[in-house]
Amino acid sequence: MNSRHVPQEKILEIKNYIKGKEYNQDLAVFINFKIPSGKYRYFIYNLKNNTIVQQAVVSHGSGSVIPKSDALKFSNVEGSYQSSLGKYVIGESYIGKFGKAYRLKGLDSTNSNAMQRAIVLHSYGCIPDVESQTPACLSLGCPMLSVNALKETAKYIDPSAKPVILYAFY
Repeated sequence: MNSRHVPQEKILEIKNYIKGKEYNQDLAVFINFKIPSGKYRYFIYNLKNNTIVQQAVVSHGSGSVIPKSDALKFSNVEGSYQSSLGKYVIGESYIGKFGKAYRLKGLDSTNSNAMQRAIVLHSYGCIPDVESQTPACLSLGCPMLSVNALKETAKYIDPSAKPVILYAFY
């Protein structure tokens, strides 16, 4: 799997951020919103081996779409239906209306309202398992994976004794 989708400076930024903190030091999740939504742009990254261990299609919020443009906009505002950028702690999982989901706690000013906005990592049936030219369906601001991709992600997150960081960037 090609790690060109996760820029080295973002990997370095996360390595420096988690150093000495109570976070998983071996794994991080990256979402590169510069990549079109039908393509793989969700990556679980092994920080020790510098390898991508999972890649998946992930949605963005319907409010992030700019009509007649490939660019996206982002917000931390309740009701904006936009994705938020920044670092998150992947919290505990729970069973909600979309099945298993992980709470996301924003660590930056750009995503500090994630908990009150109920921004969570979950699966949804309209997200494909494999990349295509067709954009993925839109969320209300949550990063949504395919059902199989979330099951794969759970294999990395659930056994982790310490919380894993998710970093969404553009």
